[in-house]
Amino acid sequence: MSQPPQPGEPEGQAPDPGPQPGQPYPQQPYPQQPYQQQGWYGAPQQPPPSSNKTALWVGLGVLGLVVVVAVVAILGFVAPGFFLSDSKGKSAVASSSSAPASSSQETATQSPVNIPSARTELPERTTPLADPTECAYPADTSGPVPKKVNPPAAGPTPASGTAAVTVKTSAGDIGLTLDRGLAPCTVANFLSLAQQGYYDGTSCHRLGVSGLQMLQCGDPEGTGMGGPGYTIPDEIFPQLKYGRGLIAMAKTQNPDSGGSQFFMVFGEAELPPEYTVFGSISDEGLQTLDKVARGGVDDAKGPGDGTGPPRIEVKFQSIAVG
Repeated sequence: MSQPPQPGEPEGQAPDPGPQPGQPYPQQPYPQQPYQQQGWYGAPQQPPPSSNKTALWVGLGVLGLVVVVAVVAILGFVAPGFFLSDSKGKSAVASSSSAPASSSQETATQSPVNIPSARTELPERTTPLADPTECAYPADTSGPVPKKVNPPAAGPTPASGTAAVTVKTSAGDIGLTLDRGLAPCTVANFLSLAQQGYYDGTSCHRLGVSGLQMLQCGDPEGTGMGGPGYTIPDEIFPQLKYGRGLIAMAKTQNPDSGGSQFFMVFGEAELPPEYTVFGSISDEGLQTLDKVARGGVDDAKGPGDGTGPPRIEVKFQSIAVG
């Protein structure tokens, strides 16, 4: 189970304190209680004792309400376009959350998301890893295993070269270049899951468009808690950084707790060097992610931290390697 990011985070058993500001959201289910802001839901107020003065004020209030309704009705009749803008906006939002939108619908649902245009350079290790590198994938019993899969073969793993991957999704293609020199065990794991069809039919469950601008995917359960039934080692180093065009693994607050969840960064991501970066995203893939970001977040289904499922669904159809 894993988490990627929240300004400053993604897979595994849910941490007690919950996501911290600036951290990828840990792989954990969304809070069971509705998000409440201090003072928003107050205790019911007791009605004041009735009196003639109270009755007078109530009567005046009703009279004022009647006058306001009459004025609004006259405006709506005299100027037929008076309510048009608002009703259009509501219908556009409703349609975008239920199905992949057409180009006109996508334009209607776009919000002013500030996405930087400059790419972040792929980080480099100051000291290269041994090639090959030893990898191990121990069993993980800390959370649900919604989809059974075999772990990659443990043992010596190539730590040089790249692998090209094309992820076909309902929102558009996302090309990836996986770098074995950065994270050989992570790349071997991603390729193994892709070749076994583990990601096929899964949907990306968490989008962040402010502070932490990323799309988190890889949980067949769609809750942020699901994993493949084993864990992979962290492959991190102090020079790690995150930003537009990079792909990294989600994890819990525990070390070596990644599995199948990962996050693709299309904008800003001020995170500590605790999430394994294992490749980059193509220009076409970034265009797909930008479109999804501008479609917005479904706040009603989110955990209350500003992230949540994307309104434009991103469902993995297939992954081609090579």
